[in-house]
Amino acid sequence: MACIDLWSDKQAAKIVEQYCSESINEDLSLRTYSARLLGQDPELVLHGGGNTSVKSQVKDLVGVDTSVMFIKGSGWDLATIEPAGHPGVRLEPLRRLKSLKALSDEAMVATQRINLINPNSPNPSVEALLHAFLPHKFVDHTHSVALLALADQENAEEICREIYGNKVIIIPYVMPGFQLALEASNAYEKAIRNTNIIDSEIEGMILLKHGIFSFGETAKESYKRMIKLVNQAERVLPRKISLSLCKSSHRVKSTKNLYQAIAYLRGLLCKEDCRQSTDNRWVFDIRVNKDILDLVNSSNLKELSQRGVVTPDHVIRTKAKPWVVDKLPDRLENDQDNLSMNKWLSTAQKSLEEYKKEYINYFTRYNIDTGEQKKQLDPLPRLILFPGVGMIGIGRTKKSAQVTADIGEAWVATILAAEALGAYKPVTEKETFEMEYWSLEQAKLGKMKKLKFDGQVVMITGAGGAIGAAIAKEFSSLGAEIIAIDKNINAAQKTAEACGSNSLVIGCDLTNREEVRKAFEDTLVHFGGLDIVISNAGAASSGRIADLDDSILKRSIELNLMSHQYVAKQAVQIFKAQDKANNSNLVQIGGQILFNISKQALNPGQNFGAYGIAKAGLLALMKQYALEEGQAKIRSNGINADRIRSGLLNDEMIASRAHARGVSQDEYMSGNLLNSEVKAIDVAKAFVALASMDKTTGALLTVDGGNVSAMVR
Repeated sequence: MACIDLWSDKQAAKIVEQYCSESINEDLSLRTYSARLLGQDPELVLHGGGNTSVKSQVKDLVGVDTSVMFIKGSGWDLATIEPAGHPGVRLEPLRRLKSLKALSDEAMVATQRINLINPNSPNPSVEALLHAFLPHKFVDHTHSVALLALADQENAEEICREIYGNKVIIIPYVMPGFQLALEASNAYEKAIRNTNIIDSEIEGMILLKHGIFSFGETAKESYKRMIKLVNQAERVLPRKISLSLCKSSHRVKSTKNLYQAIAYLRGLLCKEDCRQSTDNRWVFDIRVNKDILDLVNSSNLKELSQRGVVTPDHVIRTKAKPWVVDKLPDRLENDQDNLSMNKWLSTAQKSLEEYKKEYINYFTRYNIDTGEQKKQLDPLPRLILFPGVGMIGIGRTKKSAQVTADIGEAWVATILAAEALGAYKPVTEKETFEMEYWSLEQAKLGKMKKLKFDGQVVMITGAGGAIGAAIAKEFSSLGAEIIAIDKNINAAQKTAEACGSNSLVIGCDLTNREEVRKAFEDTLVHFGGLDIVISNAGAASSGRIADLDDSILKRSIELNLMSHQYVAKQAVQIFKAQDKANNSNLVQIGGQILFNISKQALNPGQNFGAYGIAKAGLLALMKQYALEEGQAKIRSNGINADRIRSGLLNDEMIASRAHARGVSQDEYMSGNLLNSEVKAIDVAKAFVALASMDKTTGALLTVDGGNVSAMVR
């Protein structure tokens, strides 16, 4: 799909008025506006890619006019950039660097930092010198999918010359940094000398196998040139680009064996972290669209997919190559002994081992060539190509998995468009290595902070209630990916919204085994696996046990006991699928089932027999799972909570129980050894603590402020 010119003079004026009222000059205001226009088009820029600049004037501390360049800063995304995302750098000191023949990356970064107008600003883009050496006021740089389909051809220069003539400068691939800036500047000056003869104006620059620049004296001119140049590339492609980045995991063709395969693949990756004695996890983002299916089902998939990234900038997110797994065997429904499926699982394990071995060899080979002692990154893939299924983005969080999958979609679209035109031939393996292990790129990775539960997929039942919502929010604040399950889907939705846009909401009647099974399948398709289940749902009914209608007791047992069994049973199946690798040397990743049990299991209350009997059974269920699944490294524990304001203990019930005991409501709620009301957040923190106790199973952790009658004996 052709890039659309979204420039609006009216909107540009509005942005200028807004930012000028905040003492931001017109140049930077317009720079912010047009940068966002570029960043919001995924066919031009993805997740922090591309860079933009404007040359301007500011007054220094003593009021002297100073030439500066506002250039995109490290860590900012053009789609949402604010003026602060274009830190100002003194221009003349940067331009003087052009007289040098060589400049180390470290010296380049240091020079840029010491010339920042605001020393607290982020590092300027690694391509700041290229922008500085060009004379134009506004400079834009993108990784256009259509352009890369041309720039990744073997005869790319010839193709681009035919399309653009002398209006575009063409630079052979050079790694970003000082040398590229120098090459681009020299090529520009040479082209200017030639344009005086042919009387044409240079509108942009193509960096082969990398991306495209446009420039102009106004933000509007530079932006419109970018759109024009990219659409010229689009018009010559036989296969048109249509990059929607639709989150299409719901379109995955679902089968029982596919769910097992997804959990198995995640388990293989997570085991690698267990080998290193870390508690890290991986999260999946599964994509399906026509382009992806065309690639994964192509006859030359394995050869084509291993040629490399479309632009070296992507390697830090996707690795150089994806992991290609075999198609699931046909007619698995007749495979009663699971022979075909087990063979597929074994082949997948061997292919991952081969992927790792190839990556280690790749690192060793090119690390020796550098003459430096670089630290090898983990050898695991970030993209999986799955014939018949789709593509899987892999990340430490759902967000990072989505970023990888977005870039993967752009990679797929570029490859297919390039092949339709000629032959896809990206940068060499050595050039890819240089970018992947470039110190300036590695510095970006070093800034990433890890939260306690990053990558851990946590399911909470009864998530729409006060306790469930508190549990979900607490785990989410510590990095966990959240599945909020509740029969009341609107209540679950509110909880999920408080936990972030990547949380999964599932409406489910937990007493219905089929609905529970479907909820776990949805979890696998959305996240790729599961780590912790907090079986929290429940409801209380009152009445003397001798007078209680049998149907009330049955309903209580079904919800407060059997639904927990349905949930635990499905969880164990996933945990064991993630640990299904038949290599006994691989460590187990296991899983956790945490039950909200209640003090009623130990200290039953008057007229609460239906609830207490079911909860006593739940305590026994927790211990049984601990006993029978411990060898699988599946931990089963419970929380014994009491008197928490929630759907179970609402204001009406609090008033009734307080009146029955002849105390005030506050006294009733704080009637414990600590004289303190126990709140939902206290229960949530207890679940977090229990989830962190790696060597604990079969335990009941009390959260009641001190109730002697309910103490574990």
